[in-house]
Amino acid sequence: MTTFVHLRVHTEFSLVDSVVRVPELMRAAAAARMPAIALTDEHNLFAMVKFYREALKKGIKPIIGVDLLVAEAGERSVPSRLTLLCMNDVGYRNLTRLVTRAYLEGQQRGAPQVERAWMTRETTGGLIALSGGTSGDVGRSLTSGRPGDAERLLEAWLELFGPDRYYLELTRVGRPDEEAAIAATLSLAERHGVP
Repeated sequence: MTTFVHLRVHTEFSLVDSVVRVPELMRAAAAARMPAIALTDEHNLFAMVKFYREALKKGIKPIIGVDLLVAEAGERSVPSRLTLLCMNDVGYRNLTRLVTRAYLEGQQRGAPQVERAWMTRETTGGLIALSGGTSGDVGRSLTSGRPGDAERLLEAWLELFGPDRYYLELTRVGRPDEEAAIAATLSLAERHGVP
């Protein structure tokens, strides 16, 4: 398991989503001999300092990230998900600005959200994006039978992040219709040469 790296982990700082505590997480990752792990709490970086220190103590590379909600057009539209991971200091600074702006300007129904217009090549520099799987806009389009929308959305993300910083997510956890979503995502990835 030395090559496996979790790229989406939530802690108790994701409030209603997780009860994982950072010290226990780092002990489990070290016991599994994971070389790195990404902490991507929802909408926040509250656990980042503790996570960073604990990971370094255990000899694990800490990857800092956040699961963000992206506001969708329409008053009743449910926001989509996008995970951003820091590649470097530029990415970290950009991520903190996006999270801060989501709290200051993007509150919708009690949840901070980012607007697509806030994400430019400049504001996403140094960041890697994970598509959000079936909770992201591309995945939702695929699972709802709108492959044309999925293609259009993918092209917009690739324009923003480039093919080397945007990844289509696959998750296999036993949910209904999961295999169909995975097959559609793999087909899309193959057509566009996206990892």
